[in-house]
Formats: sequence, C-alpha cells, structure tokens
Amino acid sequence: MNLEQTHELRRWWDLAVAPVQAEGLRLAIELGVLDALVEPAGAAALAQRLQLHPVGTAHLLELLWSMGVLERQGHGRHDGDADAAGPVGKDAQGGGAADADGIYRLDAGARAYLTQGAELSCAKAWLFRLRSMRGFVDSLGEHVRHGPGVPKPPLSADHGPSGGAAQWAAAARVQIAQEQRAVTAPAAVEVMRRLPEFQQAQRLLDLGGGPGLVAIALAQQRSQLQGVVFDFPETVAVAAENILARGLGPRLSTRGGSLATDDIGSDHDLVWCSSVLHFVPDIEAALHKILAALRPGGVLVAVHAELPREQGEACSVVPWYLPLRMLGRHVTHEGELAAAMARAGFVRIEQFASGQFPMAVQQVVVARRDVP
Repeated sequence: MNLEQTHELRRWWDLAVAPVQAEGLRLAIELGVLDALVEPAGAAALAQRLQLHPVGTAHLLELLWSMGVLERQGHGRHDGDADAAGPVGKDAQGGGAADADGIYRLDAGARAYLTQGAELSCAKAWLFRLRSMRGFVDSLGEHVRHGPGVPKPPLSADHGPSGGAAQWAAAARVQIAQEQRAVTAPAAVEVMRRLPEFQQAQRLLDLGGGPGLVAIALAQQRSQLQGVVFDFPETVAVAAENILARGLGPRLSTRGGSLATDDIGSDHDLVWCSSVLHFVPDIEAALHKILAALRPGGVLVAVHAELPREQGEACSVVPWYLPLRMLGRHVTHEGELAAAMARAGFVRIEQFASGQFPMAVQQVVVARRDVP
C-alpha cells in the first residue's frame, strides 16, 4: 500500500489532528498505560489489569503505535471494530475474549523518557508543558483581538516563570528537575567540554539554577570545581537537598535571591545561565551585573532560544516561545543577545546553535570578561 501523501493541504490537516495525538499520550501517561507496557501486553489483558474498556484501550494503543510510542507484533485488529474481519466477539461493546489486536511494547525512547520510574523520566515535565501550552492556546484569541493584558511584574519570588514562589519551587522539585536531569545537565556538560576555560575553572555560578542539577553535573566532571546555585530562596532549598544527597555539600552551596535586585557574588570563573534572561526586567542591566560578577578572563555561557531569521528554523521556536512574548517576557531575535553582551562590555563572544533541547533549538552564547 502506497501511503505517500503529497497534497498541499497535508501540513494544515496535520495541525488539526495533533491535539488527538497529544491527548492520547496524556491519557497513556496518566492512566498508567505506558508504565504497564514495560512488559509487552495486548489490549484485552492491559484493559483488565488497568480496569479500562478493551476496545477503547485497543484504539488508544493503536494510536500510540501509529505515533511511534509503541511497537507492535500482530495484525492490529480487535474484537468490536465494525470493520474487523470475522465475527464480532460475544460482548456487543467489544469485550472480546482474545487479544486479536496484537502485542504492544514500548519504543525504546518512550521507555527511557515517558515511564514514571525511568531514571531520565520526563513524563511529568511533558504533562506540565502540555497543560501550559493549552492554557495559552485558550487566551491567544483575546491576545490577538485586544493585545497584551496587564504586563507581568519583574521576575521575583512572587512572580516566577510558573507563578508564585511555592509553585515555582514545586516545579523545581518535579518537572524542572526532570528536564534538568534528562536534558539540560547533559547539554551543559557537552557545552563546557568545548570550552578550554572549563578545565581551569575553580568557581562556578549556576544562575537561575533551580534544583541545581546542572551545577551537580559540572561538579561531577571536575573534582576541583566549586560552585553556587542562585535562585529564589524557596527554589534553592530544593537545590540544597539535591546537593547534600549527592555528597557535594563541601563544594556546592546555594544563594537565594532575585537576579534583578540581589547580590550574585563575585570572582566567578564560569557563569551558567539557561533560559533566565527571558524573565529579567532589563537584559542589559542583568548582563552588566553578570559581567561584574566574573573575574577578569571569566566566562558567561548563556543558553536561550532566539527567534530565527529563516522560516524553516522558526517553525519550532516561534510556537513554543509565543506564550512568553504574550506575557511581555524577552525573546530576542537571533544575534541580539550577543550584541547586548558586546554593549555590556563582554569580549571574545561566540555563538552556536544546540539541538540538544526538546522544545526548540537553543542559541549558546559564550562571552568573556576582558583581562586588563
């Protein structure tokens, strides 16, 4: 069967069906379907185990299989389908006796990232992203018709990226921790390995470090590295727990505050700053403050999404970062962050793109404080 589709409408029809796929994955995570399929099973057995309807379960599994979340052995028909070959099972609603729909197992990527017990699980992080994006979808029409609402206050413990201080700390404990563990920390290690300064660095500042897993990963790479995780006080309490749990208390510490208003220390060799500058009230003021916190020759590594010039590159960045722009946050155009660093006094500025992030390609800007 030739299923190649070349119709010009395909790209827009795919957008219409995407919510079906997202809802299917949400159900599979929240109902425990993916966790249950760590061991292969058919729809009838799985439905019985999870107390679900066998035909509805079979339809969900087939949807997930079509999305590449599951692998399947067998033909994929199941009792209860009106067009299924052969007689319908004895249950008029589709509760057939045998697993005629095939045996399903998790795809390797789903097993690694979407099951709750996996070391690199991002299941809760993905659900968090889905809920957040759906909320913004509901307000997009109002934004287009009437423009932005009341501007969000500057970044503070009461107005963090996810709301109040307690809410932001809770996200750091679960969703942000999942993303840092699976995505940001490995990416940070890869970026730092490219920098010759990392091998001599003694003092690290993980700026807006959340649960501190980036600082922990970098400290584990270099036994001589010491560091500070800076974030809201409620959030760095989570980082402090993680640091102690990994036995890094003698080398890593925390400092609570706001980048906009509080001291971030001084004489740092390295500053890691990922997705923080979107939220500050004034990017250039923040960059001046970071520059002053570096020792001469020190390095800032800033990882943020920027709006690409090319349409093909913009297709993944613009939708993800439209909500921030709707809230009045900063999302710079490509090259603007590096230019702001130059105006702030940074030298030897380099920029490259990283595709190691699941939302969108991020721009990595490496900038240095001059040596007198």
